[in-house]
Amino acid sequence: MRRKSTLAAATALALILSAAPGLAQTAAPALTGKVSAPGEAAMEGVVVSAKKGIVTVSVVSNDKGEFSFPAGRLDAGEYTLSIRAVGYNLEGPKKAVVAAGAPAALDVKLAKTKNLASQLTNLEWMLSVPGTDEQKKGLTNCTNCHSVERILSSSYNAEEMLEVIKRMAQYSNNSFYKKPQIRAEVRDINRFVPNADKVSAYFASINRSEGERAWDLKTMPRVTGDGTRVIITEYDLPEPTIQPHDVMADADGVVWHSDFSGQILGRLDTKTLQHKSYAVPLQRQGWPTGALDIEQDPQGNIWMALMFQSGAAKFDRATEKFSMVQLPADMIKADSQQAFVGPQNMNVDNKLWMQDPGRRGIYRMDMGSGKTELFEPFAKTPGSPYSIFSDKQNNLWFLDFGGENIVKIDARTTEISKFPTPTKRSRPRRGRIDADGKIWFGEFGAERVGMFDTKTEKFQEWEVPGKFFAPYDASLDKKGYLWTGGMNADRVLRMSVATGKFTEYQLPHYTNIRRIFVDDSHDKPVLWVGNNHGASIIKVEPLD
Repeated sequence: MRRKSTLAAATALALILSAAPGLAQTAAPALTGKVSAPGEAAMEGVVVSAKKGIVTVSVVSNDKGEFSFPAGRLDAGEYTLSIRAVGYNLEGPKKAVVAAGAPAALDVKLAKTKNLASQLTNLEWMLSVPGTDEQKKGLTNCTNCHSVERILSSSYNAEEMLEVIKRMAQYSNNSFYKKPQIRAEVRDINRFVPNADKVSAYFASINRSEGERAWDLKTMPRVTGDGTRVIITEYDLPEPTIQPHDVMADADGVVWHSDFSGQILGRLDTKTLQHKSYAVPLQRQGWPTGALDIEQDPQGNIWMALMFQSGAAKFDRATEKFSMVQLPADMIKADSQQAFVGPQNMNVDNKLWMQDPGRRGIYRMDMGSGKTELFEPFAKTPGSPYSIFSDKQNNLWFLDFGGENIVKIDARTTEISKFPTPTKRSRPRRGRIDADGKIWFGEFGAERVGMFDTKTEKFQEWEVPGKFFAPYDASLDKKGYLWTGGMNADRVLRMSVATGKFTEYQLPHYTNIRRIFVDDSHDKPVLWVGNNHGASIIKVEPLD
């Protein structure tokens, strides 16, 4: 009798374990296969994507050419297949059917592309074109609004290209090719594009103004090794003109995003796939719309920096209502814009920090009295504040995108201290301050990511792989990995701070990356980014 009871208990335990994911055995993958092409029987680093509805799930083939979509990532139904492997097109199959409880298998066949130019990333165009590195870096300034390919496919001569640059100076920073917006005050051409005549002459020398290109196209190698161990999920937004510049996710799978050219705060529930837009009240009729930065205050309210609408908006999640903050009338200028807001520790003194690239300055507003101070740390020197964030004393720290400094404004004394990065003209752009007082940031002009310890006032820098990556932002996860994304490469990087080793993850589509957001609420950290030109939100999940 005892032996029978033991056997029964063992059988019951086996059934429980087999039904519980991740305990005794792993459920069979939903879809598996192998990627090959003529001359390559096993292709590593090919992104294989399966799309149904608004969701695209992507995996990457390993060194044997094999790929696998884990169980639970594809439910039953028909999926549209696509691939990303520069130099190749998908020959077939174009569809896959997944049945409940019945794993599907297929072989993916690729063929050499006949239109390589259509597949190049901005980074690959910069590697391909003739010219000095400094000349090529000028192309990066254009990727705020459109791809480099648009310049190189044009046929404008130098004089015509100069007129194009002057026209672009009329557009707001938060314009893009699907939604241009005119500024109330045109930017000074020398600030917008220094030496614009030389830049236009260079652009005309590498476009089609003198006929077909006479230089070879260069491509980046596909990702390998650890870079193939990832699941990437992309969620389409409801309108193609939505620009999710900044994203922020919570543990429940709810993602909040700004719209760089639209007057909304967006909310996407990745479980129900429901998207909701909250209309942000206008503050300046006739000025460009859109917001850049979103942040949280100590109460969990969401704050938005309103760009040319000027000031900021606080969104109360409980009431779903906005409270608006506007600069005093005597401080608002035609080119005033608040790209960033710093509410992180405003509970210390009830004062809110805001940035203004038009003035190259910083505001601090007393939320009780409305009294507002203006700090101009670069009134007599080059430089421009960009990303801002406060520490636990509500001292402000900001990154000098116009130069090379990490800057502090002391909340008590208002003393301004500048700390130059070891690399000159590094142009630190976006970053975070962690609980230990360390600032992690991207060095947009130096192809590096960096860390500044506000306690020891010491720097550490790491060079990212390759040229023209243009690291925009950086964020540290709880496992000790530093993440960054570049506006040119359509890739995100994860670096072990302990070893300095980088892993590259290829994104499935052309992706204009801005802010990156690390969600540490799960066992394994998850990265979120918005496709600022592609109206989608992307989740990157490493498998190790």
